[in-house]
Amino acid sequence: MKGKPHLMIKSKRNFPDFKYFYSIIEWKLPAISPRKRATSKAQTVADMASAAKKRVPKVVFDYVEGSALDEIGSARSAAAYSRVQFNSKIMRDVTTVDSSETIFGKKVDLPIIFAPTGYTRLMHHVGESAVAAVAANNNLIYTLSTMGTTSPAELAAAVPHVHRWFQLYVMQNREDSLAIIKQARENNFQVLVLTVDTPVSGLRLRDFRNGLTIPPRIRLTTVFSIARKPIWWLNLFTTKKLEFAAFRGWDKSLVELAATIFSPNITFTDVEWLRKEWEGQIIVKGVQSVADAIELTKLGVDGIVLSNHGGRQLDRGPVPLEILPEVVKAVGKKVDVFIDGSIMSGQDAYAAIALGAKAVLVGRAYLYGVMADGERGVEKVIEILRRDFVNTMALTGNRTLKEVRESGAVIRSMVEK
Repeated sequence: MKGKPHLMIKSKRNFPDFKYFYSIIEWKLPAISPRKRATSKAQTVADMASAAKKRVPKVVFDYVEGSALDEIGSARSAAAYSRVQFNSKIMRDVTTVDSSETIFGKKVDLPIIFAPTGYTRLMHHVGESAVAAVAANNNLIYTLSTMGTTSPAELAAAVPHVHRWFQLYVMQNREDSLAIIKQARENNFQVLVLTVDTPVSGLRLRDFRNGLTIPPRIRLTTVFSIARKPIWWLNLFTTKKLEFAAFRGWDKSLVELAATIFSPNITFTDVEWLRKEWEGQIIVKGVQSVADAIELTKLGVDGIVLSNHGGRQLDRGPVPLEILPEVVKAVGKKVDVFIDGSIMSGQDAYAAIALGAKAVLVGRAYLYGVMADGERGVEKVIEILRRDFVNTMALTGNRTLKEVRESGAVIRSMVEK
């Protein structure tokens, strides 16, 4: 304004305070290992996936990343999570947030279960045992696959205190299934997870193009792959033979193996048969409709997993998250309803819990971690998922999972139509 002096504020200079200067210096030396550096800097599962891509051959990364045919199913599942809108409450005391859940009488620290994944030693030379160790250290559940590269006995010996479930395929020869069940029973696996969405193998074009086999074949292109990923190949050559632990002695392609293991004549009567053969809880994984969920509930299963197999079987099938609320409404008071597929963050896990799931199963997420940095990489993935999940609970004003489910969430595409 006219007539008033123009003010200019300046900083007051002091002699440098060396004590303060010393206190703000980061004295921790940077990690020398590229793996450790990438792991320590990772803030998302996508960061771990980027690190993983640099560590393993293309054929391995594509096996984890890829889905069936045009990979539309997996993309739709991921998109569904991005459309979830959380309901939020304000002015709640969230000083203490409890993310624990009790599943079949066992209290775990997060409603996040390690899903069964085949060929885990293909991703990292320690394989299933490294992942199970992280589950044990974090009081979580680990599920060993029938197609695992570590046997039930080996896993039980390596990580004796982990909450362990076993995933089963009903094979063409039912006696083969009984032999696998016997291994799980003798090694104190607590829950049987029956996968039913594989009457035949899905058509995974990335694997066909890459010529994926277990163990990997040595071809001319392999020489170039070794040159690019020498550490991975060194671990492969200097550790025990890579094979399906439950089928030792097999040396066939994945397609040939699947044709023997997967049973095209599986029916609901197999659930009744399995109930007679297994004394513990039974979960059926691969449910994709309300009608099938109701039918399985009538058969007395203890839980179901809404799953499209990560989009790796039927492409363009139902999106598990989109049918979750309806399934929970139909059977949720009679059986535990779990869900898997495209869960890549703590907020994705929160979305499923808010929509009624008992817990979520994660597969690709932890495989990115194990490919990137072994056990340490899996630990980082769980750290990221836990951080995001607990943070979201606090920001939505929910202190327990019961409150999360009561608050709920909506899938915007469903609301807006």
